[in-house]
Amino acid sequence: MRELLDRVNSPRDLRLLSEADLRPLADELRQELIEIVSQTGGHLGAGLGVVELTIALHYIFDTPRDTLIWDVGHQCYPHKILTGRRERMTTLRQGGGLSGFTKRSESPYDPFGAAHSSTSISAGLGFATARDLQGGNNEVISVIGDGAMSAGMAYEAMNNAGARDARLIVVLNDNDMSIAPPVGAMSAYLARLASGEPYTTMREALKGLVRRLPRFVERGAARAEEFAKGITMGGTLFEELGFYYVGPIDGHNFDHLLPVLRNVRDADNKPVLVHVVTQKGKGYKPAESSSDKYHGVSKFDVITGQQAKGQSNAPSYTKVFGNTLVQEARKDDKIVGITAAMPSGTGIDLFERVFPERTFDVGIAEQHAVTFAAGLAAGGMRPFCAIYSTFLQRGYDQVVHDVAIQKLPVRFAIDRAGFVGADGSTHAGSFDVAYLACLPDMVVMAAGDEAELVHMVTTAARYDDGPIAFRYPRGEGIGVEMPEFGEPLQIGKGRILREGNSIAILSFGGRLGEALQAAEDLGNRGLSATVADARFAKPLDRDLILRLAREHEVLITLEEGSIGGFGSHVLTLLAREGALDRGLKVRPLTLPDAYIDQDKPEVMYAAAGLDAAGIVATALAALGVEAVAHRA
Repeated sequence: MRELLDRVNSPRDLRLLSEADLRPLADELRQELIEIVSQTGGHLGAGLGVVELTIALHYIFDTPRDTLIWDVGHQCYPHKILTGRRERMTTLRQGGGLSGFTKRSESPYDPFGAAHSSTSISAGLGFATARDLQGGNNEVISVIGDGAMSAGMAYEAMNNAGARDARLIVVLNDNDMSIAPPVGAMSAYLARLASGEPYTTMREALKGLVRRLPRFVERGAARAEEFAKGITMGGTLFEELGFYYVGPIDGHNFDHLLPVLRNVRDADNKPVLVHVVTQKGKGYKPAESSSDKYHGVSKFDVITGQQAKGQSNAPSYTKVFGNTLVQEARKDDKIVGITAAMPSGTGIDLFERVFPERTFDVGIAEQHAVTFAAGLAAGGMRPFCAIYSTFLQRGYDQVVHDVAIQKLPVRFAIDRAGFVGADGSTHAGSFDVAYLACLPDMVVMAAGDEAELVHMVTTAARYDDGPIAFRYPRGEGIGVEMPEFGEPLQIGKGRILREGNSIAILSFGGRLGEALQAAEDLGNRGLSATVADARFAKPLDRDLILRLAREHEVLITLEEGSIGGFGSHVLTLLAREGALDRGLKVRPLTLPDAYIDQDKPEVMYAAAGLDAAGIVATALAALGVEAVAHRA
């Protein structure tokens, strides 16, 4: 039982508490958060760091009338607990349960959905402008982390807000760590704000004065110290952008948070930035001592912090990529690795351990990452730009304009192809095949298994004729025998793994194991099935595809990508070659034309008809009941 938290079913209840109640409430909320995430897994460290800030924001502002926007959403679990979703928190990131991010359809307290970073200031300015055009008077508060401030979009929004002199409050949550330790000048700049000579000189003077004063004025002097920070830091970058800068203030101290937030709430129309310093993972020792502050965790033991680990004999695709890239880089000193603030998520951390001087983490700046890679390629290097499918979307113009049009040999390693399970639609790798394979001269590959990924990394490393991309799923491989070294693949050539004469299953990517199982199941029904691994969506293996079309009654294309991808290119080829005129039954299997909420990946693929059972059902339906009965 948690005496105070049990009384808070909404922010309205929270605002009935006294200020003295907030500190014990924070302790209860932090413990609740730890217990919930230990059962569900998810993002823990970021939420632990903003417990006090979350309480303070809902306490001072009249949410949901006042619009509170969380950037990214990694830190939104305390917010969800306080906004009427406490009883459902054990469903977090599960099928039919709560999203791990803010989501408009889930609660009026989530005015803007977020799972990609650096959007909150732009969205906040949009809300503020809509308010002003409609004669409203509510407040708009955008919370953004220091890691997200490495993205140019945040500064585009601040520049626009400052120029408009918009009434907007931005809370910069500075915990000196995003998913990985922050990089770049902005991180150093924020550190200088907190430790610069104007502030430290004033601070030391104040401390000397405090030592000469009675004890009862110490608390007031601490507040004066915070005020001194603000008046001695004029001319900051934020002020140059048109914001009134306040801070830095202790994000875990209600005596600092509440009066400052109250003051900025009641201030004039000028946009304000409140710089709040917090500790990621605060209040839970295993998180505080972990290198990533328990950013993302599986289920864990609350007492020890030990995370549950799945049992698998197969390596993860991410690890296969990282290790193979190291192998190739040992032979080629022009190979470099690039990541956009996701070194461990992409496997670039494995490369960095061996080649730190050839590894570049550019921060949460995918646009820059792509053009930076283009510059490296133009300068004679062989860059591997490792970015999740869902995040590469953020740099698409750069892929087209800076890489593809110039035919620069940038290698795109695209992790998280297809469904990603608990992270849901915002992180699914749904669209990269469609948005890359439409580009002239782009080579697009997908690994059917972990051994194929080894060969594709090698292929990309040796390919200098233009841009090349290879995609692979999240999680472990299927347990095939691994090659000692990669062998370059012939560009645009697939392979046949099983020969048949009735049904052809042409797989592109990580559903290959399900295709083989489906062929086995069809064989047990008396139906002979061929299984081919396309390997390439661009260029297509024309000879292989046209042969499959000639020699089979049914051709099923299979991919873990959206409509408009591999299957669409195959259909275009078949139509142009007249193969459809001969009565061939073509059935493209793709991800559904919808945004699919979180669930276990196997459940998601089964619902989409992309597992063995779904492939079999598609084949049987294409042949018809009579055809099946005839062959049985």
